[in-house]
Formats: sequence, C-alpha cells, structure tokens
Amino acid sequence: MVDYLVLDAEVPTLVAHECASCQALYFERRNACAHCGADDFAPRRLARTGVVTSFTIVHRSAPGVEVPFFSVVVALDGGGSVKATLREIDVNPELITPHFPVELTTFVAGVDSEGDQAVAFAFRPRMASGSDDGAPNTEGVMTSA
Repeated sequence: MVDYLVLDAEVPTLVAHECASCQALYFERRNACAHCGADDFAPRRLARTGVVTSFTIVHRSAPGVEVPFFSVVVALDGGGSVKATLREIDVNPELITPHFPVELTTFVAGVDSEGDQAVAFAFRPRMASGSDDGAPNTEGVMTSA
C-alpha cells in the first residue's frame, strides 16, 4: 500500500531514501534533505527489526478496522524509525516495556473486486531466542494460526 514496502525481495523490506551527504532517511521522495539541504539520495534497505520507542492504544478507527489496537513508533536497528501498527499481541499496555523488541511483518489489508490483494506492513513481537537478555515477556502474545 506504500511504495517503501518492497515485496519483491526474498523477504518483505522497508526501503528509505538516504541523503548521500548526511545519511538522513526519508520514506517519501524528497527534492532536498530537510537536515542538510543536499539533493542527492540513494535507496537504503532498512532492518526488519527494532524496538518500540512509544505507543498508544487506538480505540476509534475507520469502519471495518478492529479496535482497540497498538499504534507504535519503532526505532529500527541500524537507523531509521517508522510508525506502524503492532499486531499479534493482546492490547494490554502492561505487555509493552521500554525498548520492546519487534520485527516487520506483512498482512493482507484488503482485496479489490478483481481479487488483487493490498498488502500492508506492521510489526509483531520479536520472540526471545532462549536467553534471558531482556527479551519481551511473551505472555499475552498471540501465535499465528
């Protein structure tokens, strides 16, 4: 649904425009960098993982959108940040801790009259790797069916 979500890669990826001068990142096309004024940009694939830096619980939305849900800001590993929905988790603010680790996921947001799917991105909790390294408590995390 957005041009910075690249689905033709081996795994879905977010791609930003990176300023060649100061490395500022932008999702939408720019004529000039808002940070340094340079006008040279190159595409940069961003990490699929990061941490939640802030969140809110949305209780009112457009018709057909199930509420409540988490709306989050994610600081991506290696640079960049993005606002998205947090899925596959119970909507309970006690489950989100500072620097809650997440990973990129995609989902079908809709299907048109010709059967073409609109694919959107969100984030989901990143599962612990078996160590006690500050990984999230997965109680309340929903598993995919």
